Amino acid sequence: MSRHTPLPVTRTRRALALLGTIALTAACTTTEDPPDSAPATTAPATASASTPPTDPPSPSASTRVTIPTSAFVELPAELRKSPRRTTPVEEALPKLCGNEFGTGGRQVTASAAMTVTYQKAGEPSSNVPQGMIHQTIFTFDGDGASGYLGRLRTALRACPSYDQSGNRVTVKSQALPGVGDEALLLTRTWPETSLNGERTGGTASSQTAVARVDSTVTVFDDQGWEGASGNPAILDRVVRDGVRVIDAWQR
Repeated sequence: MSRHTPLPVTRTRRALALLGTIALTAACTTTEDPPDSAPATTAPATASASTPPTDPPSPSASTRVTIPTSAFVELPAELRKSPRRTTPVEEALPKLCGNEFGTGGRQVTASAAMTVTYQKAGEPSSNVPQGMIHQTIFTFDGDGASGYLGRLRTALRACPSYDQSGNRVTVKSQALPGVGDEALLLTRTWPETSLNGERTGGTASSQTAVARVDSTVTVFDDQGWEGASGNPAILDRVVRDGVRVIDAWQR
């Protein structure tokens, strides 16, 4: 006869009930994500130089946006003095009375800038460049792009002129029709000086164009070589080509 003594029936039932409770608890504490859950994302840092933003954070501002080199305009060969190159956004944006162009706010999802150096068509390669055009691209969430243009217009109305290197620079802005969804053209004029800093009696000028294409804003800042005037005809061509490039990128 076996010396093993069977457990009482009541103790056996209690043991089975305890095992069932443990199994149920393990099933209810699984860490596996449900099939329809989305992975967490981190909002991208922006490279724009801006004043403290006043816009509320956008609920979908965590969307990652990458601005490729192909989104920037490239000059035709006859105007290209040197290939386009990457430029820090804070260096590419013009500064007038303050930081008028750096007010993207929290709705900016990405920003980048590149610079092209241009020459007059047909000039020998030994000549100095005629100027540089800095292009900055901002992408926005929600209605941030149109809000940027609105804040910029307000800031420009408050800045009819400013001082730069001892010279008075006057500022005039106007609408730029037929470019993107909306655009404006800014013209700066100042007393012309020679290479040694003496005034010649004439005036020099340069232009900045800002265009919105859907939720993207691009800024083109034309700077003449060594303080000389820029080239309005080349800037106009670059702006219109640049808007078409951005429109194609967004499609």
